[in-house]
Amino acid sequence: MSWEKILDQLEEGTIRAANPDGDGWKANVDVKEAILEAFKAGKNVNYGGIYEGFVDKENLPPRMFDTGDGVRLVPGGSSVRRGAYVAEGVIIMPPAYVNIGAYVDAGAMIDSHALVGSCAQIGKNVHLSAGVQIGGVLEPVGLSPVVIEDDCFVGAGSVIVEGILVKKRAVIAPGVTLSKSVPVYDAVNEQVLGKGAAIPEGAVVVPGTRPINTDWGIETKLSVSCPIIIKYRDKGSDASLVLEDALR
Repeated sequence: MSWEKILDQLEEGTIRAANPDGDGWKANVDVKEAILEAFKAGKNVNYGGIYEGFVDKENLPPRMFDTGDGVRLVPGGSSVRRGAYVAEGVIIMPPAYVNIGAYVDAGAMIDSHALVGSCAQIGKNVHLSAGVQIGGVLEPVGLSPVVIEDDCFVGAGSVIVEGILVKKRAVIAPGVTLSKSVPVYDAVNEQVLGKGAAIPEGAVVVPGTRPINTDWGIETKLSVSCPIIIKYRDKGSDASLVLEDALR
């Protein structure tokens, strides 16, 4: 199948850059290879009209929406690139960016200064707060992208990169960084999750620190940042995360 058809199907939501696979997700290699082919095939052009002065690949223009799509793309500098899927009921506040291959499911909210990187998968009713950075993964093609499953909340300024999986209903507090190089500490179950481990369903993750256990680290009282699961969601935390219907 040509890269043009694959990008069309990505925008329609009929194929995805990654799919559920058992307890995790698996990258769709054909899709990622098609995206790379599209970049190779495209030529840089000057985008005239409302994009005067901007230069990008001529075959990967920003998407356009109308009221029939059921998407609120609020004016003010946001962009959804060719090959990204945005479902009905999604709200995108300015400025925000949704890159090629990304999938944003129904009812999600992408707040100001948020990035949804290439091939990232954002579930239903997810709230990405202001300044959230969801990293993109195009290469290597077999690497699964960042996945935020249904009903998650990601607090302002959080950074989630390197193919991390955040499972359903998890809450990521403001300022948390999740990457494959930093272990997650589960204070509820008193265990350390391995580097790159998925964030469990319903976990509430806050920014924390851990000591550097070398002689010099102990002597100088150094510590490094780490994410900590401080609790799991309950009725109280659910109530605090309700998004008013009026906003939609």
